[in-house]
Amino acid sequence: MRIGLIGLGRIGALHAANLSNNDRVDQLLVTDMAPGVAEATAAKLGATAVPSTDALLASGLDGVLIGSSTPTHLPLLRAAVAAGIPTFCEKPVAEDPYAVGEYLEAINTSGVPVQIGFPRRFDPAFSAAKAALDGGELGWLATVHSTTLDPAPPPAAYVAVSGGIFRDCAIHDFDAVRWVTGREVVEVYATGSNRGAPFFGEADDVDTASAILTFDDGTLGVISNTRYNGQGHDVRLELHGSAGAIAAGLDEGLPLRSADPAVQFPAGPAHVFFMDRFAEAFRIEVDTFLSVAAGQQASPCTLADGLEASWIAEACTRSLHERRPVRVDEVRPAR
Repeated sequence: MRIGLIGLGRIGALHAANLSNNDRVDQLLVTDMAPGVAEATAAKLGATAVPSTDALLASGLDGVLIGSSTPTHLPLLRAAVAAGIPTFCEKPVAEDPYAVGEYLEAINTSGVPVQIGFPRRFDPAFSAAKAALDGGELGWLATVHSTTLDPAPPPAAYVAVSGGIFRDCAIHDFDAVRWVTGREVVEVYATGSNRGAPFFGEADDVDTASAILTFDDGTLGVISNTRYNGQGHDVRLELHGSAGAIAAGLDEGLPLRSADPAVQFPAGPAHVFFMDRFAEAFRIEVDTFLSVAAGQQASPCTLADGLEASWIAEACTRSLHERRPVRVDEVRPAR
């Protein structure tokens, strides 16, 4: 397959490495706005550097991945779909989800497959937890708890343009709980606080947040996030049902220790970054996209899925600032 990649920053570089190691990719073409970056990546991975996005999209691709900065996602997605190229786009699809809504129907009716980047859907433990729920092992679901605890905050410049903790960080939790439960969130109540660096408050953001989600069948979701988890990068999913319970993320790299001196789990070392925590998930995610691009399967995470996670993030952001429960229908345009 002839695959293109736009953007070679932190996530783009990871995708480039995974694509270059995938036997189904015959030629990898890469481009980046920063001078020399595409050439350096191409030399390292045996890829082909392309001077511009337009040239890349016109080069006869079987599929393209968009790993560039968030403001470029929607314009590039529209251009790739217009060119008829199966497209993988990192989350979020746009800074403003309302802008995406204007093109949702056109993209969906184009016939061009689109996959949005939410790697937790491809984590083996998350998949096993979903399979247990779908198979009836847990009975009916009472609560789902999703956790994303970062070991240290991102730079102040990043926080200032991130859109806030719910849009930038918790959006992964929102997608994960929708996907695992197969249910829609109808109402949220969110809160947050700042006990760390002052730049969070200066950006009208918080460094620690929680949200209670109510699903359409009465299941409750609990979302926990912080930028300050000194023990390491902690991502977990817990499903508590009437007949059983299961968790993803309870591996030897879990950055949590038991207060019971007789308990030796986990042995460590602790996960320190999302790239080591989800290394296998990212590989599976890219390989799945290649199957989507080849017409071998439908997209496992559609543009509509990506938007729904964004609407939950919008509702939580409003709830945080207005200090009240917010129904998702308050922020989501009429469907």
